[in-house]
Amino acid sequence: MVTSRIGVLGRGRLPVGEPILRGDDLGVLRGDGLFETMHLRDGRPWLRQEHLTRLRAGAAAVELTLPADDALVELLDQVAAGWPAEVEGALRLVCTRGPESGGPPTVYATLSEVPPTARQARHDGVRVATLSLGVPAEARPELDWLPAGIKSTSYGASSAARRWAARAGVDDVLWISSDGYALEGPTANLVWLAGETLCTVPARRTGILPGTTVAWLLARCADVGCGAAERMVTPADLRGSDGVWLTSSVRGLVAVHTLDAEPLPLSPLTRPLQELLGFPLP
Repeated sequence: MVTSRIGVLGRGRLPVGEPILRGDDLGVLRGDGLFETMHLRDGRPWLRQEHLTRLRAGAAAVELTLPADDALVELLDQVAAGWPAEVEGALRLVCTRGPESGGPPTVYATLSEVPPTARQARHDGVRVATLSLGVPAEARPELDWLPAGIKSTSYGASSAARRWAARAGVDDVLWISSDGYALEGPTANLVWLAGETLCTVPARRTGILPGTTVAWLLARCADVGCGAAERMVTPADLRGSDGVWLTSSVRGLVAVHTLDAEPLPLSPLTRPLQELLGFPLP
């Protein structure tokens, strides 16, 4: 039976119920920290270096001092050691600011089986509703004091959006800027097909999270006969596209078959793109 795991930097793997955070840890009190989630396939974290590179970029943006990559990799290896190769895992690395009174960051890793709902979404696709983010598409990068495009543990807005989605009877949310552009989901990047071009939203221009999975996909989509581009897009553009998907580290690529209760075109490229990414399919 596969169970969840946890490990702490300097302490190795611990029992799942072992306390690992102080009550005054700033990751708990203020959401002051960063994390990365990697897809564990064949017992190994996929795109590990890309995730560590994004973690370091985020740490520089929020002035968080991290241990060396070697130490982080050792922790990930300790937690993943012996995980069944045939079981998909979600390997999460968390780095918080540490105690409020000062001190080193708290660094730990968790590992759990990829939920059945995530695996099934690759087959079934998802229903998505748009939700206003309340800011113009290009507002966040213009604020030089506000770190944008980082994977922060401050997940209040994302959690609220997912609760709203559950109440609305949809599977996921697509955030829309106040000037009408589609941006990203709470835990996913947006991808769509325009003719023979696979597109995604420009992260640097909009301040969204630069996805590791979507970057890997667009760098190799010529293998399925597509060009690649970063473009701004509206919900109306998506309805007129040749296919719409969400990408993330754990789900991989899932087709959006309904947007605001309107059916979207289902592209025959869904399966080839999923096979290119190498995620197991139901």
